[in-house]
Amino acid sequence: MKIVIGIPAYNEEKNIASILLRLKNISEYIIVCDDGSSDLTSKIAEKLGAIVVKHKKNLGYGAAIKTIFLKAQEINADALVTFDADGQHRIEDIDKILVPIKNNKADIVIGSRFLNDEQKISKYRKIGIKTITELTNITSGTKITDSQSGFRGYNRKTLENIKLTESGMGISTEILIKAKKSNFKIIEVPIIVSYEGETSTHNSIIHGSSVIISTLKYVAMERPLTFYGIPGLLFLIIGVSFGLWAIQIFTIEGVLITNIALIGMGGVILGTVMMITATILYSIISIARERK
Repeated sequence: MKIVIGIPAYNEEKNIASILLRLKNISEYIIVCDDGSSDLTSKIAEKLGAIVVKHKKNLGYGAAIKTIFLKAQEINADALVTFDADGQHRIEDIDKILVPIKNNKADIVIGSRFLNDEQKISKYRKIGIKTITELTNITSGTKITDSQSGFRGYNRKTLENIKLTESGMGISTEILIKAKKSNFKIIEVPIIVSYEGETSTHNSIIHGSSVIISTLKYVAMERPLTFYGIPGLLFLIIGVSFGLWAIQIFTIEGVLITNIALIGMGGVILGTVMMITATILYSIISIARERK
């Protein structure tokens, strides 16, 4: 089995050498996507024998993962393991990721921080990850514990069939949604992630916002009747209710309450627009799926 390890890296000259030297014992095929680094990340990786793909400017974590997916396909990888360059992941956990793929028990394997009792995670980080994971599970229909883990394994089928579009941190959610839609088998294995020294370069607020926006985008695309239709119906009901209330007051007292009337008009207009949008998008998406 041709095992490839993919590392998205951005200004990781301090960590990349030690990681690559240890990873060489596992695979001779290591892809480093230098996402527009201004330091020596790519030069160090090249000297240590990695397959380096360099972005001219920083495009984001998702763009780096997309590049790694494409390069892994190009070199005919049977399995790809994505591994962070910041020193958080343990080399010894890679085998845990690969075993289910080698045994054909999974198409995607996720290293979960929440399946290992020894894992220590700060309270704010745990709340953030679990919140995003729950949102991802609701959207994708999965039942996983760590949707934002970047330590993952993918088999050849996954690499060839999942087409990625996200450039930011929302790529982790995009992969799960598309994998579930394609009925790929996803399992989790316990891992330990080191947070000593706050090695992560990802801003928590930016990360969370990116994932939420990405998730909402896919809900809108996959379930337009739910995303636009239900809120539209609620706005329409509110608008009609306030409109009837304004008419009732005017009929009885001969006075038009402007605020109530405006809320009624606004609700009817907004609700109607959202329901029309839901219907049009649903029709377009249905036609596109049929043609596909």
